Amino acid sequence: MDIQKIQQYKSAFDLIAKDIKDDEGNSIEVWYARELQQVLGYARWENFVVAIGRALESCKTLGINVDDHFREVTKMIALAKGAQREVQDFMLTRYACYLIAQNGDPKKEEIAFAQSYFAVQTRKAELIEERLNEVARLNTRERLRASEKQLSRNIYQRGVDDRGFGRIRSKGDYALFGGLSTDQMKKRLFSASFCLKKVICLKMKHIQFSKRAFWDTSFRCGA
Repeated sequence: MDIQKIQQYKSAFDLIAKDIKDDEGNSIEVWYARELQQVLGYARWENFVVAIGRALESCKTLGINVDDHFREVTKMIALAKGAQREVQDFMLTRYACYLIAQNGDPKKEEIAFAQSYFAVQTRKAELIEERLNEVARLNTRERLRASEKQLSRNIYQRGVDDRGFGRIRSKGDYALFGGLSTDQMKKRLFSASFCLKKVICLKMKHIQFSKRAFWDTSFRCGA
C-alpha cells in the first residue's frame, strides 16, 4: 500500500473520530459504528453488526469490561418527507474499533489499514506504513521458510549432503543478488522484497530439481 493511499484512508478515519468527555472530564476519542461501517467498506448494517458481535466476544474472552469500550446508543436518520426514524448505533473506543478490524477480512484494503490505524496510538501515517510493511515482511518470511523447507526435502531425498546443499544455495543466492552473498544481503536489508526474491528463487530451484536430476553444485538460480 503506497503512502498516498495510506494518507487517503487516514484522512477518512480521522474525519469521523469524535472527542467526548468522561465523568472526570477527561477527553476520550470515539467512533460511531454507523460511520465506521462506511469507511470499512461494509454496504449493509446487518453484516457489520456481525463483526461488532465477534469483537464483543473477543473483548469478553480477554477479560476486558465490554462497557468500557462498546456503548450501544441510538441515532435518528432522515426518511422521506422530513420524517425521522430511530436506529441502533454503537459508540466505540479505539480498542473496540481495533477488535472489529481484527475480526474483519484482512484481504480488504480498508480492513488491513484499520488494523494498523487503530493499533498505532499516534495515527501518524509513517508509523502506519511502517507497521503495514512489517506485517508484509513477516508474511513473506513465512513463505520463505516454507519454500526453503520444500527445497531441502527435495534435495536430501535425492542424496545430496549438507555441504552440497550449502553450495547450491550459495550459488543461487550469488546469482540472484548480483554477486552478493546471503549474509551480505541480510546485513544490508532483510526486507519483504528480499524475502520475496528468495521465495521466487527457491521455487525455481525446486521446479528444476523436480524435473531433472541436476546436481552439479555450479547450479545457478534461473539456469
